[in-house]
Amino acid sequence: MISMMNSGTELNDSFAGERLKKSHFHPRQSVLNLRDAWSSWNGYKFADYYYDAEYEYFCIRNSCATYDICPMQKYIISGADAEAMLDRMVTRDITKLKTDRVTYVCWCTDEGRLIDDGTIFKLGDEKFLLTCGSPSLAWLKKSSFGFDQLLIQDASDTIAALSFQGPTTCEVLKKMGLDGIENLKPFCVAHFSFSGSTDTPLMISRTGFTGDLGYELWIDPDLALPLWDALYAAGEDYGIQPYGEAATNMARLEAGFIMPGMEFNEALKTIHYQYDQTPFELSLDWLVDFKKAHFNGKRALLDLKNMGSEYTLVKLDIEGNKPAEESFLYADKACTKEVGYVTSAMWSPVVKANIALAMVKTKALENSLWVEIYYSKELRHHSKVVKCVVKNKPFWAPERAKSTPPKPF
Repeated sequence: MISMMNSGTELNDSFAGERLKKSHFHPRQSVLNLRDAWSSWNGYKFADYYYDAEYEYFCIRNSCATYDICPMQKYIISGADAEAMLDRMVTRDITKLKTDRVTYVCWCTDEGRLIDDGTIFKLGDEKFLLTCGSPSLAWLKKSSFGFDQLLIQDASDTIAALSFQGPTTCEVLKKMGLDGIENLKPFCVAHFSFSGSTDTPLMISRTGFTGDLGYELWIDPDLALPLWDALYAAGEDYGIQPYGEAATNMARLEAGFIMPGMEFNEALKTIHYQYDQTPFELSLDWLVDFKKAHFNGKRALLDLKNMGSEYTLVKLDIEGNKPAEESFLYADKACTKEVGYVTSAMWSPVVKANIALAMVKTKALENSLWVEIYYSKELRHHSKVVKCVVKNKPFWAPERAKSTPPKPF
């Protein structure tokens, strides 16, 4: 298992509270960030893109690429009550989760409003790893009331993590000497020795945020740079590249994955319930298991389910090639009745379609939908109204993302 000892890295900088922290992989990434395009994520200096976002996107879809997930929040929950506590906190039944398996979950307020989504790794009979995009330690502590045999550790800074995505990722990992990686199934975990060390092994999960074949690599911070060097040496012939947040957003949209701040607002950060969402509005009803034991927000969610959702998040195929970013949806071409709004949009190179995610009034889904798009051309602003069609399946879901072993690309 991953050691939880603190690393003697730059994270111990005495000024860390006043300026952005640097990831365990930052010494390698800073050299590759030719545009010096940085943003921030959970207090970390984080790449928006390295050279060109579209190029990085094509690396994800046509070769292999790495994405730094060190800033992602990571919590180790252990003890005899660990499973019971997590099962009470999240809406999905995790009591059936087996060791070295991963599951996607979400958790809600007492009113049934979505706080966040994430993944739960079962590392042992009484040991779990919860990962999510935003800090959740305070909520975990509140959720632990009444559970005595429990230890919650914030491992966000003490686990180095790297997402490795793309059709050639399995071949690169095999070239690294990770025998049997091709047999790892989606949402499963495997453990490997790395750099001759048995105390701090490399943990690999077949997970990701791109909808493609991919893995996530988890290791102690002291071995972060050796892992990066070994991975990039093995992937040199495959054109391995790093990618940033911009390319991530493109890939996850094609997969139909939601993102906080775009598809939903985290309930604990909003001032009114009308500004946050429920799992049903976000088409996450498959994550809510009313047959399991009591969980946080269960009664409210049952009432919300029976009432029906005013809005529903849907996937849209839009006419033309102008992305419908920040656009409104209407029930008619004359744009007299507004019925929704676009949350994310792009022209998809791999799907060859103008795609979007949008929140639409549920009753309006029975009729035609139109979107008003604003765009610039030759220094002038234009607008047009085009028709859009609701899609039920992900825009991009290649067979290699689920097949075991993955077929060579």
